Amino acid sequence: ACAEEALGLAIGLLSQYDEERAAQVARLEARVDGYEDALGTYLVKLSGCELSAEQSREVSLYLHCLGDFERICDHAVNVTDSAKELHEKGLSFSPQGRAELDVYTSAVARILNLAVTAFRTREEEPARAVEPLETVIDGLREVLKARHVQRLRTGVCTIEMGFILTDVVTDCERVADHCSNIAARIVGKESEDDHFDAHEFRRNMHDGYVPNFNEMLAQYKLKYYTPLLESQETA
Repeated sequence: ACAEEALGLAIGLLSQYDEERAAQVARLEARVDGYEDALGTYLVKLSGCELSAEQSREVSLYLHCLGDFERICDHAVNVTDSAKELHEKGLSFSPQGRAELDVYTSAVARILNLAVTAFRTREEEPARAVEPLETVIDGLREVLKARHVQRLRTGVCTIEMGFILTDVVTDCERVADHCSNIAARIVGKESEDDHFDAHEFRRNMHDGYVPNFNEMLAQYKLKYYTPLLESQETA
């Protein structure tokens, strides 16, 4: 919940910067750091006890996901820093750039919601929906970068804005990657052990492990690519 709240606040600051909300992101990140330290210490001690196979899998799941949630909060702080830079320099995205970034960040907010829901409930349905969306987010990232280059060539956007845009897009992409790690561990919980490779498991999810992967991929493309096409037509 802290990670989701922090990222939501940070994304909102890109449109309207507010010092109190920026400070709240920092407080949430500090709180999550504290949780990770305390829970991580406890779980490591717990892992040394005699546990059932199911209990061992739960401990391992918590240990790995704690790190992912902590890193998501770090990226929320980075997005807040980018928003602050925009505010202090009096910069703003072009209308088209703003519309494209809104589509991208809405997809990232959605993937984080799916990952948090999967972690809370341990249900595979939201977890299995993460990887197709992460694939679409990767594609959206390339579209945003390509369109920025086009605007740069026509003088609509500046190099300085490009640096800030790249920072925001990269941090959001990293958030999506951490969400995929969390989801992979939920889906692969029966395989959870010291040698579990979340990245390898994610690759397997692309290769038929997730039922209806291509159908979900098509739905996400329709939902998130369509607004980008419309923004291009009205630019």
